[in-house]
Amino acid sequence: MAAPTPESVELAKKRLAQAKARLDALNARIATEGRRLDTRRKIILGGLLLDAATKDKRFAGIVSELTHRISRDQDRKPFEGWTLPGEDG
Repeated sequence: MAAPTPESVELAKKRLAQAKARLDALNARIATEGRRLDTRRKIILGGLLLDAATKDKRFAGIVSELTHRISRDQDRKPFEGWTLPGEDG
């Protein structure tokens, strides 16, 4: 085997950097897809819970209890003045 040249070392470093960049991009795509699926699950589950709450007082009570447990102002704000559809207030 021939001794490595400075050029071959630089080429190997370049290839390694490119491979690391591809790996980082793949890991970012995996993380993005995981967050997307998590968000989708939350939206679907929230929709199911709200639908159940409009049809069943037990679920309406659960939704009420959950909304009263919200502690962060930024999370509470979207629920100010909000009631379940079909709720009399």
